[in-house]
Amino acid sequence: MRAEKQYLISEVETHLKKSDYVILANFTKVTVAEVAELRQKLAAEKAEFHVVKNSSLRVAAKALGLPEFDASLAGPTAIVVGGTNSAGVAKILKKFFQEKQKLEVKVGVMEKKLITAADLSQIADLPSFEALRAQLLGLFTQNAAAFVRVLDAKVKKEQPAAPAA
Repeated sequence: MRAEKQYLISEVETHLKKSDYVILANFTKVTVAEVAELRQKLAAEKAEFHVVKNSSLRVAAKALGLPEFDASLAGPTAIVVGGTNSAGVAKILKKFFQEKQKLEVKVGVMEKKLITAADLSQIADLPSFEALRAQLLGLFTQNAAAFVRVLDAKVKKEQPAAPAA
């Protein structure tokens, strides 16, 4: 293999190793200014947007043991990787698509499992991790408070009424 090709493949491998997810996108109609704007938004989640060659991506993905997504490697391809909040990145991509109507998510890979564009859209609609944590804690405290009210009612029922003074 030529040195240039090996360099491109190793560069793509380096990008793919940055996170446990990768999102493939078609960026055909996106302008340079819009890509810069998207990169700035993704930086908030410590994610990166890279344009890659399909052949390099195919070889690098195979070397890293990622699932086959050859069917999605038609036309120009960009990858989004990095950071730990894949749901936050999906939210940014979905919002960018809704605003610009240009970027198209092809497919994604999360924890070495293939994820469709529809699945990524559903992930983007989920509340943030902090919001989910707050909802779970709310459920815990709500049930605990109800339990305490039941115990309190039982104690009040069993105690005789205090004589009026």
